[in-house]
Amino acid sequence: MQNFMLRSFTGFQILILCLVAMACGGNEPPASKTNSNVNTRTPPERVCEPTSDTPTEAYKRLYAAVKAKNTENIKAEMSEASREFAESLASRQNKPVEKVYENGFTATTFSPTLPEIRDERVKGCWGGLEVRNSKDNKWEDVPFVNEGGGWKFAIGEIFSNEYQSPGKNRDTLEKEAANMARGNTAVPSYPMGNTNIGAPPPAPKYDGPQVEPLPKKR
Repeated sequence: MQNFMLRSFTGFQILILCLVAMACGGNEPPASKTNSNVNTRTPPERVCEPTSDTPTEAYKRLYAAVKAKNTENIKAEMSEASREFAESLASRQNKPVEKVYENGFTATTFSPTLPEIRDERVKGCWGGLEVRNSKDNKWEDVPFVNEGGGWKFAIGEIFSNEYQSPGKNRDTLEKEAANMARGNTAVPSYPMGNTNIGAPPPAPKYDGPQVEPLPKKR
């Protein structure tokens, strides 16, 4: 009789534990009930190794490769995501990939000589660099990512919404300061220029890169 009561009590404990586990599991909404239209995915934190390379040196290499019309060297200065982006763009626009890489995805390379460079910013694995776009008479903020032991041009990360700004660029800060000095607290944003390669994601908003100048207003 005592053994029977012990077995019954043990079985009752197991039953209670099962019910508690089911109740706790019920707090998680089934996958079918979640809103599939809401993208809650956040990019994983990128891990990169320290490097003696800099975004400034990376841009100089990119500029030299563009001027030499060396597609392979241009590709070598692109991140993996940027190379995938270029291949996809070439396929979508039905043009040779060499044509897609022609200007290195930035209008600053239209300059006949190395353009003015300033305001290098680095935060973690992400970098930004202001380069003068002499064609359109503006500063262009060029994005970079630390990848494979060096800095790479990060146009692919911009369009996949993975790029994380290393901080506001100098041109934006100066415009904000001038705007505040005029008493206007509504600071405008300065979105990425027209690249002729499709609309970028809403963030981050940047002045560059460009491929072609903005169309003239009629």
